[in-house]
Amino acid sequence: MLASGGGTKIRIDSFKTTGHIQLMARPSTREQIIAAAVDTLHRKGFNGTSVQDITEAAQVPKGSFYNHFESKELLAVEALERYWQRVLDGLSGLGDEKTPAVDRLRRYFQYLNEVTRQGDYQTGCMIGNMSAEMPDQSRPVRERLAVLLAAWSRAIESCVKEAQADGALRRDMDARTIAAFLLNSWEGAMMRAKVDKDATALTAFEIVAFGTLLT
Repeated sequence: MLASGGGTKIRIDSFKTTGHIQLMARPSTREQIIAAAVDTLHRKGFNGTSVQDITEAAQVPKGSFYNHFESKELLAVEALERYWQRVLDGLSGLGDEKTPAVDRLRRYFQYLNEVTRQGDYQTGCMIGNMSAEMPDQSRPVRERLAVLLAAWSRAIESCVKEAQADGALRRDMDARTIAAFLLNSWEGAMMRAKVDKDATALTAFEIVAFGTLLT
């Protein structure tokens, strides 16, 4: 059961005799705007999204936007950071030492491809989308994208090094080069998949990438 207590919702567990009360704080306006920005910018892109689109999605007054953000550009940087947390969740599987490193790599990209399929090839990767749209328009966004892509590549590189040490991946190329190739190629395949609305490009990426790199 929910009861109202000022600006905070209170959940009362009617199934327990202890009278336990759990406070459920409402998300702040700033958090609502960031969450709405991630979804809206991901779907429509930076130039296709207005401040009003974001505030309507967040269900907050348009005027409240500038109480929390100086510009849509700086909100985009915040939205990228929030999206990056989702990327990090997926990257956690690369550290599973119970699984051979090369299998972790393959499964990671299979996971990314499956997420894309479930989204009907509509939105693609927000980091990739912004990388195609924003570098010449916004220095803060470009610099943040460079940091995120470098961190993403390093996470893949760590797993590549393990696979090379196991003898599962070729060693005539350094791990950094292989990791960059995997990420860059996958982002390109993702963009093609959005155009074709099918998995052909992503499947080709997996076949060629791992067919070429496996020893």
